[in-house]
Amino acid sequence: MMITNHGQSTLVSLIGLLAAGVSLCLSLTALAADVGEVKSGTTDTDLAKKLVGTWKLAKSSTPGSPSGIGTRLRLFTGTHWSVIQPDRKTGAVIFQHGGHYVLEGNQLKETVDFAGESTKAFIGTTGTKNIDIDGDTYTQIDPKGQFNETWKRVK
Repeated sequence: MMITNHGQSTLVSLIGLLAAGVSLCLSLTALAADVGEVKSGTTDTDLAKKLVGTWKLAKSSTPGSPSGIGTRLRLFTGTHWSVIQPDRKTGAVIFQHGGHYVLEGNQLKETVDFAGESTKAFIGTTGTKNIDIDGDTYTQIDPKGQFNETWKRVK
């Protein structure tokens, strides 16, 4: 009986092996998306994992940095980011802007894909910042000197 069904068993085994391979590839792709888009050759996936979460603006070191110290929030998923803060007069949450990012070593490249009324001119632009995360403190240094800021993780 096994000799008669030999060809069918091989085909079923091959299909099963192919399905397992596809499943493994999809799982690894999903895992990579969870830790941010890390360029090949970059080994600092630990920094990418630390970046994911919600951060509150704690300090601005340059005059070009935005208002909102203590209230402005920066949110990072594995691939996207956004900035929100409450309106000073009404307390309503205002969406500033957001988009997708790429992390290459400690260099964060953020592209603005969508924005609120006050920052819509930034849509399509990409900003680069050097970042460091030490515990619950996220520091970014803007090579242009405009957005040197310190953020604290929101728990």
